[in-house]
Amino acid sequence: MKTAITEMFGIEHPIIQGGMHYVGFAEMAAAVSNAGGLGIITGLTQKSADDLANEIARCKDMTDKPFGVNITFLPTLNPPDYPAYVKAVIDGGVKIVETAGRNPVQVLPYLKDAGIKVIHKCTSVRHSLKAQEIGCDAVSVDGFECGGHPGEDDIPNMILLPRAADELEIPFVSSGGMADGRSLVASLAMGAQGMNMGTRFIATKEAPVHENVKAAIVAATELDTRLVMRPLRNTERVLTNDAVERLLVKEKELGADLKFEDIIEEVAGVYPRIMMEGDMDAGAWSCGMVAGLINDIPTCQELIDRIMGEADAIINKRLAGFMTA
Repeated sequence: MKTAITEMFGIEHPIIQGGMHYVGFAEMAAAVSNAGGLGIITGLTQKSADDLANEIARCKDMTDKPFGVNITFLPTLNPPDYPAYVKAVIDGGVKIVETAGRNPVQVLPYLKDAGIKVIHKCTSVRHSLKAQEIGCDAVSVDGFECGGHPGEDDIPNMILLPRAADELEIPFVSSGGMADGRSLVASLAMGAQGMNMGTRFIATKEAPVHENVKAAIVAATELDTRLVMRPLRNTERVLTNDAVERLLVKEKELGADLKFEDIIEEVAGVYPRIMMEGDMDAGAWSCGMVAGLINDIPTCQELIDRIMGEADAIINKRLAGFMTA
């Protein structure tokens, strides 16, 4: 399948594995890229720019296909050494960067000068238009269903994607609720040029996370995610667990007096304990509503082949049947 996204990134299938904290290691990115999609290393999971450089080198040893690096710009008083991370990406010869969080305008000139294509994650049409204006090559349009931070507008993809298609000139991919061939065909029908999957890729054999994490996703339904940090306007969709339910009680009790410090135990620094050690009640971790569509743990090759097979059958058999009926 050829789309503007496959052509832009030099990949076989219009499927991207988005950056995910303590998931997007070299093993994950290489497995997706080797299967014909676009794998992404999560930059800030690496403790330093030198660590990121080593992770990029490791990924290059595992695949000769294109892969990218996610750089998320956090709203923090003590930001990471972003110039050093960008330099590691450039020096490593990576040609695709997924940016997320705050506006990436400050690093775009360096990435562009290095011939790097930039896809920015957005949760609204207005943010997507801004990404287009500042020179991003593509955007990932994240609907309200997505795991992680869905923004504050609460617009699901059935509305958000067609709105993006109406407004944007640069290509975009769908993100949030994406799991299978139905997701891909629906995204294409609404104007996207491919799809981004996060939670679905965690439940694969190559995902370098604890088996408890994969089992939790398979066991979950579409009813098992929660929205936390809404009063702080830093909403995050997470899988429910004891820590998350305690957090929600705190948020309700404290109301307008809630501060980040009140819930720090449930949301800060918990990813290593969850993803690496399998402590499923350690705190809040990002998970999409799409968990309700995930029922197995295939290899990345099996998953992507299945998605493309399903998409082909839908387009060439089911939909074609409607046209000839």
